[in-house]
Amino acid sequence: MKNDKDRYWDCLDQAMEASHSGRIEEALAWLDEALRVHPGGAEAHNGRGEIQWDEGRIDEALFEFEAAARTDPKFTAAHLNRVELLIEELGEFEQALELCDELLTGRPELPRPDRTLQSEVYYLKAKALFYLDDLEGAVFLVRRALKAAGDQPVYSAFEGQVLFELGRYSEAQRVLEHAVALDPDAAHAVYHYGLVLERAGDPEEASRCFARANALDPHHYPVPAEVSEEFFRGVMDEALANLPRSVRDTMENVPVLVEDFPSVELVQSEDVSPQILGIFVGVPRTQASVTDQMPDIDRIILFKKNLEKICQDREDLIDQIQITVRHEVGHYLGLDEDDLERLGLA
Repeated sequence: MKNDKDRYWDCLDQAMEASHSGRIEEALAWLDEALRVHPGGAEAHNGRGEIQWDEGRIDEALFEFEAAARTDPKFTAAHLNRVELLIEELGEFEQALELCDELLTGRPELPRPDRTLQSEVYYLKAKALFYLDDLEGAVFLVRRALKAAGDQPVYSAFEGQVLFELGRYSEAQRVLEHAVALDPDAAHAVYHYGLVLERAGDPEEASRCFARANALDPHHYPVPAEVSEEFFRGVMDEALANLPRSVRDTMENVPVLVEDFPSVELVQSEDVSPQILGIFVGVPRTQASVTDQMPDIDRIILFKKNLEKICQDREDLIDQIQITVRHEVGHYLGLDEDDLERLGLA
């Protein structure tokens, strides 16, 4: 008769086979059985967490990762899963950074911070800093991850993404070209390579990248809903015409412009993403003095190609243009992001 340890590992094998075959409830049942024979099984807790994460049960997944790390503090996968979930799903970036720093301390009860663990932790810290808008810090840390791990397509693709967001397009193009060469089936890398090719003036190759990214991951990378400039401007004008009369009157001298995407100068001077949908540039009405002599500096810009990229179809694009117009008009009127969200304009 098998002992409990053998039974535990058999259950894990059965759970893995069921999970890979898409039999999720069966996989969870096998993991429950594994925990019945060995309640302190970190691998079983971690496996449950990964399945629940895939199923969108985020709080339950976090509970399981924490249980795994608690029962076996040296179990690396549970620590890394916990940190990544905090970053990607819960937006707990500061907590994630603290946990990463703990993993790098070398404390004897934690996993040994070898080069593999260091590279993973540096990468996760880079992602947390990216979401905290510390892009330079993110570049520094993802490069440390690459130095520790060597060529890793995921790390290179992320470095290219951050460089793109900084408006450093030439560097981003070089890094992303390398990332795509390492892994041609990585939708994230292919899509961002398309973005930098578009900025480099190669729209045909950029379109091929967008189509390839869509084929690899249609949920995250829709094919851009391209329309003529005449159609786009018509939708924009209609959105402006639908504003309350009092708002239209206050905007009489504020031009609303259309550009394909923001210039490098705008990205760097205004500290905005190259993928921004629209922007108000100037002095909000609530801050403008009656003696201001340069009202012509105020303007709203909509970025046609950026808007097209986030939309599934023409109807989706029409809705998004209207939302973006209202959003940027709100900024001109002096509303902050909280105000816009409360009014349904975010």
